[in-house]
Amino acid sequence: MAAVAAAAAAGIAVTSLTASQASADDLDAEIKVDLEDATAISDRLYGLFYEDINHAADGGLYAELVQNRSFEFAPADNAAYDSLTAWAVDGAASVSDNSSLHENNVHYLTAEAGTTIVNAGYNSGMAFEAGKSYDFSVWARTGGAELTVQLLDADGAAVSDPVAITAGGGEWTQVEAALTATDSTIDGRLAVGTDAAADLDMVSLFPQDTWKGRENGLRPDLAQMIADLDPSFLRFPGGCLVNTGSFDPDSRQRFYNWKDTVGPVEQRKTNFNTWGYNQSYGLGYFEYFQFAEDIGAEPLPVVQAGVTGCGWNEVATPEQLDALVQDALDLIEFANGEVDTEWGAVRAEMGHPEPFGLESIGIGNEEPNSDGYAAHYPEFHAAIREAYPDIEIIANSGPDDQGPIFDRGWELAREYGADLVDEHYYNSPEWFFSNNERYDSYDRNGPHVFLGEYASQGNTWWNALSEASYLTGIERNGDVVDMASYAPLLSNIDYVDWAPDMIWFDNHQAVASTSYEVQKLFGTNAGDEVFASELEADPLEQPDIAGGIGLATWNTAASYDDVKVTAADGGSVLFEDDFSAGAEAWTPSGPGGTPTGTWEVVDGAYQQSAIVTDARSVAGEADWSNYTMEVKATKTAGDEGFLVMFGVEGSEDYYWWNLGGWGNTTSALEKASGGGKSTLVNHDTVIETGRTYDLRLEVRGRTITGFVDGEQVFSVVDEQRIEPLYQVVTRDEETGAVTLKVVNATGEPVRTDVELEGQKLHKTGEVTTLACDPGCDNILGEEPVLSPETERVRHLGNDFTYEFEPYSVTFIELRPTGRH
Repeated sequence: MAAVAAAAAAGIAVTSLTASQASADDLDAEIKVDLEDATAISDRLYGLFYEDINHAADGGLYAELVQNRSFEFAPADNAAYDSLTAWAVDGAASVSDNSSLHENNVHYLTAEAGTTIVNAGYNSGMAFEAGKSYDFSVWARTGGAELTVQLLDADGAAVSDPVAITAGGGEWTQVEAALTATDSTIDGRLAVGTDAAADLDMVSLFPQDTWKGRENGLRPDLAQMIADLDPSFLRFPGGCLVNTGSFDPDSRQRFYNWKDTVGPVEQRKTNFNTWGYNQSYGLGYFEYFQFAEDIGAEPLPVVQAGVTGCGWNEVATPEQLDALVQDALDLIEFANGEVDTEWGAVRAEMGHPEPFGLESIGIGNEEPNSDGYAAHYPEFHAAIREAYPDIEIIANSGPDDQGPIFDRGWELAREYGADLVDEHYYNSPEWFFSNNERYDSYDRNGPHVFLGEYASQGNTWWNALSEASYLTGIERNGDVVDMASYAPLLSNIDYVDWAPDMIWFDNHQAVASTSYEVQKLFGTNAGDEVFASELEADPLEQPDIAGGIGLATWNTAASYDDVKVTAADGGSVLFEDDFSAGAEAWTPSGPGGTPTGTWEVVDGAYQQSAIVTDARSVAGEADWSNYTMEVKATKTAGDEGFLVMFGVEGSEDYYWWNLGGWGNTTSALEKASGGGKSTLVNHDTVIETGRTYDLRLEVRGRTITGFVDGEQVFSVVDEQRIEPLYQVVTRDEETGAVTLKVVNATGEPVRTDVELEGQKLHKTGEVTTLACDPGCDNILGEEPVLSPETERVRHLGNDFTYEFEPYSVTFIELRPTGRH
């Protein structure tokens, strides 16, 4: 007992079991590691995907506090925005466009004498901290007017002393002032008053405290959280931001052109983006390159490939394509060119004469479903290879983890010799738990994998735990998966376009999600080699597929009739409905159980007539299993086909056969778990309007077989399963440290015998654990419930037994003897 007490006092924990204390009959699992069988893995495995989604830039990472500083906000299709968005006017003022500051910045405010304008910033207002200083600037054209600027709270009370500035003569001139907050508020405002007529543009307020003190810089807390992930690369600017918007340069909703985002900020165009809000482009390509450099990450820009996606359907003309290819070449020159080149000179003038050292470029985002991508990608590939043969070219495989679009993207990449293929998928936790071996069989001689976007569909610890289990498989295959990045990175809590996200914030605080903690733990302990290892553990039982049935549509109107469910053992009828007596047995439903669509019996058939997404109606019992479901289905209008549901356990847990999905381009069997869907199998069926189809599903155990008009179109076994443990073992070349990384996905502790053979290891190691209940989450404004706990532990070494906590991620770092 004295030895244990001394160890505790020294901050060294003692494992609950040593190898000598546990009998073989007590062990729940066994891990064997060969420390002499190592494979090198990518040195840039973990990085970042940044997209201006969820107000990640303006109102987020970009430290500018003023919203709509240049009066350029455009409504596009959203009437919530106009040129005075976020501004209140006390007096007389109007937006003008005559003799503007710059051709890219057409609008400005003309204010009459005695007028005060007040900007509300983002969220509830601007966050000011007492004693901190803020840099104000404005471009003004006046007859010598005196401007008075001041910080206010939401009630109009002053939270700084007023500062008076004399604003030049009859030409546009930038004037500046510093304001110091006398009180703290998170609901602040910026007020600008004028004693004479004045034209005002680019009204700006920056905290003097930006990350690394950069002008036009970044919000320190968010930038530091990103830097703490120790990323090896930074992919930007998207995402759907890359391949949406018009090719018309005069459109108010243009595609993202990197050339619009460089140069003086007052000369950058704003844009109304695909996520439904305006971008100032104050955070542009120069700032992205600089941020990557500041955090020690490789810059990885993605350029428009001449075809739109993510709901847009526009293909560039030959002339537009030529310009886009040249834009890509010019981007490489901007990043790497000497100062005497056209675009290298622009970079140098912005303050960075040295090249940024760009080594990789992505061509497009999720477009292989388009013929335009297949035609255009070769143009980009050939031009870049010829002009910059050392630049790594990254193709993409679309928005899914499998299927004809995915296959088409890979085939194109192989045909033209892309260096990597950018895979994207957002799936359920069960998919990530079940696909740990996904990359075990990938071709090591073809293009490597860039897993550019992935996430489990939720922000709880269960989601993060599934991602951690998947990362053990990524590391095991780190010789073919070169890079991986969770997505999206940032979300302003008041402007959510997409969830989940890694970091949540508002105007004054931020929180790391549980997924962030997993990414940080793996990213800061990536290792350089992976060892051969074996895990033996009793598998968890997999029950038969069970649940009720359902009918559904997606952007489609359809009619269903003659539904019949027959038990597989003996053929007894569990359910039958020809709708001659109505639809009393059916319950309209939708996401979260909220009914969607218009369901009614018409002419003896059950019809859904509204063109809406995810309209369902369900029937049956949750304990049904091993049955055959038959239904007649007719599409009457819309973009897609039918959704036939089975195994329905609730509004978030079900299977559906998606016929004519994805704009009636393909069909698939999908599984939803906790609301997150994953694809089990694809097939080629598309659905004709007005034709009646006889559909039959056979559910046997965990095998599902589908028939269309009597012809089998798929048969698949749902092999998604959660294993009790997932593991990988890596070594850091610099320190020699061996790290055993183990995920326990069960609600019970798993005692595990660990044997590491081939190199003598210290018996005392460092153990870091993340553990929580499956539903726990770190919530903005609340004390985090999940954070890593690290302790020194004895009785480890080459042969030990360790009890891994329920629902946990554990890293055990062991140093070889002779090294510390």
